[in-house]
Amino acid sequence: MIRVEHLEKKFGNLTVLKDINVEIKKGEVISIIGPSGTGKSTFLRCLNLLETPTGGKIFIDETDILDKKTDVPKMRQKMGMVFQSFNLFNHLSVLDNLTIGPVKLLGKEKTEAEKRGMELLKMVGLAEKAESFADELSGGQKQRVAIARCLSMDPEIILFDEPTSALDPTMVSEVLAVIRRLAREGMTLAIVTHEMDFAKDVSNRVFYMDEGLIYEDGSPEQIFENPKKEKTRAFINRIRSFNYHIDSPDYDLYKMNAEIEQFCEKHVFPLKMVNDILLIIEELLVLYQSQSKTINVDLRVAYSEKQDSVEIIFESAGEEGNLLEKAEPDDIGVMIIKNKAERIEFQYVDDRNKLSMFLKRK
Repeated sequence: MIRVEHLEKKFGNLTVLKDINVEIKKGEVISIIGPSGTGKSTFLRCLNLLETPTGGKIFIDETDILDKKTDVPKMRQKMGMVFQSFNLFNHLSVLDNLTIGPVKLLGKEKTEAEKRGMELLKMVGLAEKAESFADELSGGQKQRVAIARCLSMDPEIILFDEPTSALDPTMVSEVLAVIRRLAREGMTLAIVTHEMDFAKDVSNRVFYMDEGLIYEDGSPEQIFENPKKEKTRAFINRIRSFNYHIDSPDYDLYKMNAEIEQFCEKHVFPLKMVNDILLIIEELLVLYQSQSKTINVDLRVAYSEKQDSVEIIFESAGEEGNLLEKAEPDDIGVMIIKNKAERIEFQYVDDRNKLSMFLKRK
């Protein structure tokens, strides 16, 4: 239904979208998630040409909408869009907001458009507001009217650009309920959202966007339960990290410890956990220096807000070798680390040793 090839969008020297290639099939419900400023909304706006792509191609039902011969207004009618800011006409009644497009653009009779408009208002639970004006509605009601107005144009695809971001928390559920209904009825939907539970529940496919790319594309189960890529995992698990590089045997231990303590304090770690983290890192460095002639270490303390756990990651280049296994079995440092960590994992990837220790925040 939608095929995107090598899509690129620049604003001056800033590249917002980079070489995006993706296909959306009829009936798919796709949630687009990711950090702010990674091109999610720009991607949607390029799909319906509210933003003109800098490069690439976009096909709707095999028609290249960037071809100069394409009737763009006609193609746009296939693709409705719901904005975070509602974009209703405040000087018109709710019903008139729904009928103006079908009458002026689709050539429908006013009575036919009004009949369809009332059906749609009933569907979104707002038939009693038909004669009200838009500025008399709550935020949640305005967004439901915006969805009904979009449906009044009989689109084949609906793009939702953060449809709940401008709403109070109490109003979010009423809008999400309408979108869920559309998904159940088989409408093709692409939804930029920060509502992770909703995305997991309603979608059959999820795009994680980062740095202007669709960084990972998969089922909700894959993206939310077993993401393949590190940035996706960090976003889904709401991971905050402290990173420190050591490349000299004369590194400043006190400075490093002070920065780790500052990171722990920011995330309100219990004092015992802070002490355990510092002790594990100190013992790891002692072990490493006893086994290596040089020092080149990347250290990371990663806190997962979602799992309420901490991972200490100790990476070093060189031949494969687990610090803990290379040490003597009765080494006091090894015993301390194994006693403090709930779980320990070792990997050798891209010529780097990666030792991970997991602690639950208590």
